[in-house]
Amino acid sequence: MTPQVLDQHRLTSQDNYFEDFFVGDLFRHARGKTIGEFDNTILTNLVMNTADNHFNDHRMSSEAEGRRIVFGGATIALVLGLAMQDTGEHALVEVGMNALRLSGAVLEGDTLYAFTKVLEKWDDNIESGMVAFRHWGVNQRSEIVFTGDRKVRLSKRPRSAP
Repeated sequence: MTPQVLDQHRLTSQDNYFEDFFVGDLFRHARGKTIGEFDNTILTNLVMNTADNHFNDHRMSSEAEGRRIVFGGATIALVLGLAMQDTGEHALVEVGMNALRLSGAVLEGDTLYAFTKVLEKWDDNIESGMVAFRHWGVNQRSEIVFTGDRKVRLSKRPRSAP
């Protein structure tokens, strides 16, 4: 039996290559994610964060609406993850992130949504180019809880693709 070779371009979208982004574009990403106890606890424990406001129900029962505070790294990861389907599907290299800012508490049970703006583009390679994005996350009350800038090298559209 011969293994089947899958064409990567059939497995990904045809509208988020380097050429498809324009400076000033603004995206409201389609999905949202409600942060549950597991999301918060597992990521907090994986990075060995010992702040018990992330996992101590008794301590938090009189604070933060009686809910545990979500670890900031989990907030950042979830917002960026929500943006990936539109901004990272054809990524070759994640070049860097900066200006990361957590601007409001996220509590277990909150739902996050992601938005992205294209800040800059550099057409510096025959097969790929660089794009700078600003991502931000909002909760179910439309409060901004995260902003951050990300630079990524994206594939250009294959010559054989439509």
